[in-house]
Amino acid sequence: MAALRDRIQSELHDAMKSRDQLRVDTLRSALSGFTYKRTEAGQELSEADELEVMRRQVKQRNDSVTEYRRAKREDLAAKEERERDILLAYLPAQKSADAIREVVRAAIAGLSTDARNQGAVMKAVMPQLKGQADGNLVRQIVTEALRHDDSGGKTDS
Repeated sequence: MAALRDRIQSELHDAMKSRDQLRVDTLRSALSGFTYKRTEAGQELSEADELEVMRRQVKQRNDSVTEYRRAKREDLAAKEERERDILLAYLPAQKSADAIREVVRAAIAGLSTDARNQGAVMKAVMPQLKGQADGNLVRQIVTEALRHDDSGGKTDS
């Protein structure tokens, strides 16, 4: 049940032996996230809960990279990116942008022309893509697809 946590714990020991401080700090952060979530839930975490904790930590790193770049702090942005890359290794592979586009196109085709708005499309595609795609990327693709759909079918903006 706690295979992910056990794998991270094992790799933490390896990182400590090799004195890879960035990896040690990142893996400790992940284990801390598991502990916090377990305490909050009041029970042991399922594999899905552990993956959700990891996804949340990756999202936090992505948000930090954006903010650090906005503040022109490339050194901190690069550190956050390295931490994100370490954490991403523990998550299942993400869908490609092309695969997401296919899901979005299918969802748009399944909606009536009146219901073709970002909220409705996101509501239709996110359950299919949960855990397999970044929500911001999905939102960008939905916006792009709706823009193309509008320009192809309507003359007004």
